[in-house]
Amino acid sequence: MVVEVVSALVAMIIKMFAIAGKVVELDVVKVLVIIKAAATVAEVVIVVVVVIVVVVVVVVVVVVVVVVVVVVAVVRVVVVVVVVVVVAVVVVVVAVVVAVVVIVVVVIVAVEVVKVVVIVVIVVVVAVEVAIGVVVVVVVVIVIIVAVVAVVVVIVALLVVVVAVVVVEVVVVVVVVVVVAVELVIVAVLVVVIVVVEL
Repeated sequence: MVVEVVSALVAMIIKMFAIAGKVVELDVVKVLVIIKAAATVAEVVIVVVVVIVVVVVVVVVVVVVVVVVVVVAVVRVVVVVVVVVVVAVVVVVVAVVVAVVVIVVVVIVAVEVVKVVVIVVIVVVVAVEVAIGVVVVVVVVIVIIVAVVAVVVVIVALLVVVVAVVVVEVVVVVVVVVVVAVELVIVAVLVVVIVVVEL
């Protein structure tokens, strides 16, 4: 239907066409045959073009799909890599924070231990000094007591000696007195005897 309409239009145009002032009429049948042939070629060309376009569209779609799939895969890989990197960074940061916290805790504990050790050393030194002072005091007291006891013993010994000497002197005096008394008694007796004899 389209071909016939186009053929009629072309025939009308050819009839109206003038070359060098003359109207040349062509054979309508030949023109129609040519137009039909041209239409057939045009249809074939259209079909080929459509097929080419379809193929191109399919290829483009396939390429786009492949590109999209590749891009999605790449994006997934990039996302996975980013996630892995982020996780690794987080792990490293957490490890660093934990290490810093552990180091700080160890330092604090070490400082407290050093403080305790210093306090213990001070207490031990003070205790040793106190013990030395106590020992010195005890030794001094013992020395003083021993000295006092020695002095007392010496004084008592001297007193005993003095008392003994005094007692000995008293005994000697008593003995002398007794001897003198005995001699006096003897003298008296002799005097009495002599007096009696004389009488």
